[in-house]
Amino acid sequence: MRGAQDELDAIKRFERNVILDDIEDRLEHEPAKSSRRRKQIDNLTPSFEAVPPLWQLTVGEWRVFYDVEELSKIVWVRAVRNKPPEKRTEDIL
Repeated sequence: MRGAQDELDAIKRFERNVILDDIEDRLEHEPAKSSRRRKQIDNLTPSFEAVPPLWQLTVGEWRVFYDVEELSKIVWVRAVRNKPPEKRTEDIL
């Protein structure tokens, strides 16, 4: 199973930089708070290791799946997947 770093490495440099900038900007403060581009994923089992609750950050057609270690305030990016409009989140997990 590929990790998030492998998935990022496979993305074109420009798109990868946009995703990484958004991760830094949007997950630095209150990563476990819902917003227009962040939401908690419930009732879905991912194909990768994650500690519930699982969160999703939307970056254009990309979805960044992560969890948060609340005590230490560490964000663990678990997967970065492309989600075309015709697919559902369940399809890319």
